[in-house]
Amino acid sequence: MNVLHGRSLLLDEQTASGFADTLLVYIRHLVYYNVRLRTEELGVVKVCPACQQHFEQADWHCPRCGQRPQTIGDFTAFAPQLAQSEQGFEAGFFEALARLERGHFWFEARNRLLQWVARRYFAQSRSMLEIGCGTGFVLTALQQTLPHARFSGSDLFTEGLAFAAQRVPAAALFQMDARQMPFSAEFDLIGAFDVLEHIAEDETVLCEVYRALAPGGGLILTVPQHRFLWSVVDELSHHERRYSRRELVEKVERAGFKVLMTTSFVALLLPFMLLVRRGKKQMSADFDLTAELKISPRLNAVLTRVMRLETWLIERGLTFPAGGSLLLVAKKAL
Repeated sequence: MNVLHGRSLLLDEQTASGFADTLLVYIRHLVYYNVRLRTEELGVVKVCPACQQHFEQADWHCPRCGQRPQTIGDFTAFAPQLAQSEQGFEAGFFEALARLERGHFWFEARNRLLQWVARRYFAQSRSMLEIGCGTGFVLTALQQTLPHARFSGSDLFTEGLAFAAQRVPAAALFQMDARQMPFSAEFDLIGAFDVLEHIAEDETVLCEVYRALAPGGGLILTVPQHRFLWSVVDELSHHERRYSRRELVEKVERAGFKVLMTTSFVALLLPFMLLVRRGKKQMSADFDLTAELKISPRLNAVLTRVMRLETWLIERGLTFPAGGSLLLVAKKAL
């Protein structure tokens, strides 16, 4: 009996020890899962801009080199040296944009088109970054379309981010150079809407976007189209180029993406654009860029109806071969 009792005690101790080990492993996995879940919620799959170390934690303190990004006002700044450069854009233009975007036929039409793309191709996206988010006008529309997603917005200039913070207070906003993005395999969806044309190194940006996207992640681009539409408006807007469809597709594919669809838009209004741009080939000293956005309510209403028809046609499968702007949708391989 004593021997049996001793064996029983030994078995109890072994069972208890095994249970404790199993419980410890379970707790470790539970802690890891919760930390992982929390980092995914915060969007913290990061790349240190200083040393390129990849790390996951709640703040931006690099575990290798100890660097932390600066802040400009209320915003984390990954490229503070460029924040006042007016490189590719005039930061003072954001105030005019914030006043004029809502209700303007062109901005509203682009938003409707982007909302359709998001619903059709990327409805399950859990995280989205807009590069060059400016005043947050597009972010506002996409947040309505993908209410379950976590949104982030970046811009080279904090002047635009101040307006975006008012429009989309739930979004994570930061100052960033798109040529050096501090993320790796982080976002399900990245968009750049009339941004690439401002950047000389557009292919560098596309490669950075590819790295920042999670496997299977999506890319949405809009750019101005057709070199023959080049005018003083492009020069004052600090455009490097207007794209052809072939040029944009080739650059996107070289970065590693698979193109899902392209279409021109502002296509039904192309003859109207040609007439307007023909008189603006030469720059004058008193040319007012904001005047381009100021049109009469009656004309704006007419153009809005035309653009609604165009979007309706695109949604039903029609692709336009020519137009003032070009839309491209692509995907990163799994």
